[in-house]
Amino acid sequence: MKVLVFLVGVALLAAAAAYSQPASQGARAELRNAQGDVVGRASLSPDAQGVKITLNVEKLPAGAHGFHVHAVGRCDAPDFASAGGHFNPEGKKHGLKNPEGPHAGDLANLVVGPDGTATVTATALHVTLGAGPNSVFHPGGTALVIHAGPDDDVTDPAGNSGARIACGVITP
Repeated sequence: MKVLVFLVGVALLAAAAAYSQPASQGARAELRNAQGDVVGRASLSPDAQGVKITLNVEKLPAGAHGFHVHAVGRCDAPDFASAGGHFNPEGKKHGLKNPEGPHAGDLANLVVGPDGTATVTATALHVTLGAGPNSVFHPGGTALVIHAGPDDDVTDPAGNSGARIACGVITP
């Protein structure tokens, strides 16, 4: 009987380790525009301060764009409304400069060059790749979304950043 209990315990630990392994190794997202074209790729990795997001984009309008983690892992074109609002498990107000914020999914603006490309590394301070309410792998998943205009970093709920122009589901 003790051997059976021991073996069940070992099996459960192995299953838990296998389940959590992708999160410790990181995540990724492939961002597409409303026409279904790939316009960006992101990699997410654990960081001492949160989650490091490295994003490479192309074929986007030049200028500043709101860039956020959204609460639902769906990216249905053309408007990507299926991605829901910003990821906000703590019920905060929107904006990195808002004294009542930020949402866990709020990130600094993405600045695209005149050639339509950008590479940025940002740290999402209030999300994790592990377990818990701030995990990007919560039930229903999460997505990265790029908006048409810049985020003003204070206006609730989305910083007046405009329409959603690209979206990618975050996957392990």
